[in-house]
Amino acid sequence: MRKTILLMSAGLMLATASIAQRKKGPAPQPADTSKKPVMAPPAPGMMGRPGGAPKAGPKPYGEVITSKATTRKGMFIVHKQDDRYLFEIPDSLIGRDVLVVSRISKSATGGRAQMMGYGGDQINETVIRFEKGPDDKIFLKTISYTELSTDSSENGMYRSVINSNLQPIAAVFDVKAYNKGAVIDLTDYIAGDNDIFFFEANAKRALGLSAMTPPASYITEVKSFPGNVEIKTVKTYTKSSGGGMLPGMMGGGGSTGPATFELNTSLVLLPAVPMKARHYDDRVGYFATGYTDFDANPQGVKKISMITRWKLEPKPEDVEKYKRGELVEPQNPIVYYIDPATPKKWVPFLIAGVNDWQVAFEKAGFKNAIYALEAPKNDSTWSVEDARHNVIVYKPSDIPNASGPHVHDPRSGEIMETHVNWYHNVMNLLRNWYMIQAAAVDPKARKMQFDDELMGQLIRFVSSHEVGHTLGLRHNFGSSSTVPVENLRNKAWVEANGHTPSIMDYARFNYVAQPEDGISEKGIFPRIGDYDIWAIEWGYKWKPEFKTAAEETTWSNKWIIERLKANNRLFFGTEMDRDDPRCQNEDLGDNAMKASAYGIKNLKRVLAGIPEWSKEPNEGYDNLATLYKEVVGQYSRYMGHVTKNIGGIETTPKSIEQPGAVYEFTSKARQKEAMAFLQEQLFTTPSWLLDYKLMPIIGVNPGTQLAGLQAQVAARLMNPSTLGKLDLFEQTKGSAAYTSTEMLSDLKKGIWSELATRKAIDPQRRMLQKGYVDALIAIVAPAPAPAQNIGGMQVQMSGGGSKISDATSLLKGHARSLMAEIKAAAAAAPNQATRLHLQDVAGRLSDALDKK
Repeated sequence: MRKTILLMSAGLMLATASIAQRKKGPAPQPADTSKKPVMAPPAPGMMGRPGGAPKAGPKPYGEVITSKATTRKGMFIVHKQDDRYLFEIPDSLIGRDVLVVSRISKSATGGRAQMMGYGGDQINETVIRFEKGPDDKIFLKTISYTELSTDSSENGMYRSVINSNLQPIAAVFDVKAYNKGAVIDLTDYIAGDNDIFFFEANAKRALGLSAMTPPASYITEVKSFPGNVEIKTVKTYTKSSGGGMLPGMMGGGGSTGPATFELNTSLVLLPAVPMKARHYDDRVGYFATGYTDFDANPQGVKKISMITRWKLEPKPEDVEKYKRGELVEPQNPIVYYIDPATPKKWVPFLIAGVNDWQVAFEKAGFKNAIYALEAPKNDSTWSVEDARHNVIVYKPSDIPNASGPHVHDPRSGEIMETHVNWYHNVMNLLRNWYMIQAAAVDPKARKMQFDDELMGQLIRFVSSHEVGHTLGLRHNFGSSSTVPVENLRNKAWVEANGHTPSIMDYARFNYVAQPEDGISEKGIFPRIGDYDIWAIEWGYKWKPEFKTAAEETTWSNKWIIERLKANNRLFFGTEMDRDDPRCQNEDLGDNAMKASAYGIKNLKRVLAGIPEWSKEPNEGYDNLATLYKEVVGQYSRYMGHVTKNIGGIETTPKSIEQPGAVYEFTSKARQKEAMAFLQEQLFTTPSWLLDYKLMPIIGVNPGTQLAGLQAQVAARLMNPSTLGKLDLFEQTKGSAAYTSTEMLSDLKKGIWSELATRKAIDPQRRMLQKGYVDALIAIVAPAPAPAQNIGGMQVQMSGGGSKISDATSLLKGHARSLMAEIKAAAAAAPNQATRLHLQDVAGRLSDALDKK
């Protein structure tokens, strides 16, 4: 969705009603019961009147809004007059910021693309403003908040920034009449197609949608409430076969022809006075929004980032109680509703996942600050798409996923509302996770259909995780690294503290626990932990003594330093650090080698059990095939967790008031331990994983899968990026470093041990060695990039890595040395298969090294 961040001016500092007041506002006037739809015009014009008709000028109010009009009073007064929708914009809302959020109410048949296109999906988000123009016109402007200056003194930047940030006029409307405000006709704009009220360009491209079909598109209804206006339309588009792509998303589906959607557009009045922001700190994991501040740095500019969070403040009568440390209820609690389409048996667990966060908000000083309710029944004013309501939306999807997005005020980071996406097939994902990671210690996980109570508890933990995102929290992939591995087998400790301090980690389940440990679900399941409670306390603690976010900075920094020093379990490790072995998804404990060794012990037990556990009457072997692949996938994760230690650089953000280094290399001893683990558990053939008895049943060749994984790990270790980090380690630490030369030597000794012993090489090892050579060749002699057509000429683009890096030189020397050893071993090979294999890989290396 489009993210808008704003140019804020002093003129925005007005007053507005609270969320609670908006919800309690006057009841709407009776709705128009007419079923006649308002059809889209053939070509809605930019000027708000089709066909370039001459401007008639404003008329008396009574001639425009007659006694026949159906009126709804609210944020804007909305009149339906003779199949036209006229908005009465009061003078008090001219120039006020309005957040526009558009969602799909009902999706088109065949109109989905991967995880997009379902009912409840957000398709647009922007900020608009209605402003008066000349000649009785109202402008609709789109507002960007990327730059800020409030200093209007002679030395200030306010006027210069304003002059360089003229907000674009997206549409112009003639004033039809005046009353307490201007009356404009939005019918054509709403009935037509635009990227402000409906699909943004990227969403349209992803779904493969092109032109709207006016005769098959119409307005369903427009409702006005005290703080928002809800517009419901039906739009029919021509759908292409391909579609474009959003980042990380597949393109549109393969069907063509018309695609009809029911869309809901919410116009939400943003506060006249933005909430006091809290500046982002990379030691606590929050999502953020920001702007360029021209005032903060007198000799330049400063990028300001603000965390996204809900506005929680005590009621006026409870302010002194709050200051004394008593728990008080907030003025406006965070309330979630459960989609009425949700199967009833899962509703209590989704609610529990929300309510579990209450303990965290109590630490911030608020009781009953967050809770979930079932959607009200028989209430015509309630809708899943209504931007006033936070909803966990249940999607009839085969996609095994859930997500927790939110919509925020770009001026302050205040979260305005959220719609959690809950895809039905997430239960399949949960079943597979839990069986593979926990069936060795939990007998309830040893069947394809879990009992409702077990599945419900799994749903509960995912609900808590996704709700955490809607509270502003990012993933904390570093949290589990603060837990000693042996504590994960200590029944008393792990059941009291949990296997990770954060529900926002991707730690899933306690796969370290062994059957003999007797650990219950309390020590196996994720839960809201120490970090989550701290993060909410830091983000939501009300600090009225500070008037601005900048004034909070010293207090915040001091508080963070004190808390992190006292409790290392409060560590935040970003999900975006490719170098820090502490920050990994799906891992556990402070030592990946120890944790993975325990995990492999359990995987062996699970692999032995799944042929029986996967059985269902009258079914084939799809379950068994799926679970076998899950076992291999879990094993692959363990190898990845270990591999990241080699060349690891640990990053611990600090302010200048904190002692110690920000960047530290993973110790040589830990890296050597990782290499030894890979040699033992991966490069020495893990025969337990190669259950060839399953191949005739499930059609999977386990040897090929294993060889592919071995080659991937080898390629990652030989990657110039890894070698470059090891070289930097050596330059910094000298003899204390695990050098790139030593790492390659250790790697070769394990994978090519037969070269020295002159032993026969079995088929699995031959695949490993071929994969190793191919990975090496891909680096030292990369294939040329495909030719590109530039100006009608085929131009060969250069490929390969850096020309100045030592990595390529080192790897070429490694390849030549290896080739010589292979040729020598081939001459003394004990059998033909070994000799032919060695001759083949030596030839591949020779061809690559001699290639011009």
